[in-house]
Amino acid sequence: MSTTPPGRLLGSGRRADVYEIDEAWVLRREREGGGDAAGEGAVMEHVRAHGYPVPRVRPSGSRTDLVMERLLGPTMLQACLAGTLDVTEAGSVLARLLRRLHTIPALRSSDPAVRVLHLDLHPENVILTPDGPRVIDWSNTEEGDPALDWATSAVILAQAAVAGDALSAPARTMLTALLADPSPLTRPALTEALRRRSASPTMSRTEVELLGAAEELILSQRQTR
Repeated sequence: MSTTPPGRLLGSGRRADVYEIDEAWVLRREREGGGDAAGEGAVMEHVRAHGYPVPRVRPSGSRTDLVMERLLGPTMLQACLAGTLDVTEAGSVLARLLRRLHTIPALRSSDPAVRVLHLDLHPENVILTPDGPRVIDWSNTEEGDPALDWATSAVILAQAAVAGDALSAPARTMLTALLADPSPLTRPALTEALRRRSASPTMSRTEVELLGAAEELILSQRQTR
């Protein structure tokens, strides 16, 4: 595993940092030795081969380092906060990205009901490039029931919506738009998404405490449609 950053730090997330390589490529490095860069890259290449909007990737020879195409543009969240993207449209875009992803067959499973899942699709993981939205951060990806993917995105938005800060109102609007059309989200999938979110080591105690209210909000949105 490489220990020397290849260039300047461009950004940091809950568990990884992104470094500049050159004008065309960046490196995302998992902290604390985590990650499966080869597995994540294989999934990204698989969905990209089916026309899904993700960055190109190339081998790094490291479990923690993922080398990928450098994308130009704001995140969906940045665009919403800047007023250049309507918040309702942002929620609708997330829904379209989920639906489109779940048309792609699994990479490993032969079960036709199993699909590639992102499991962290939210406004900070969508980059609005001149060529359209691109989905990043596939470190949680699995194969399984699409209902879990919908539930996970709904829980992330609902947590923000009930947090009582500046992002709460736009997050609530995005959640409403996400759930505005029929989706495969089910109660068991929601229960599993909440369980996983609660057990995540990246969640603070305050964030975990919001999950009950987040669940109530999602169920109320589902019941009013």
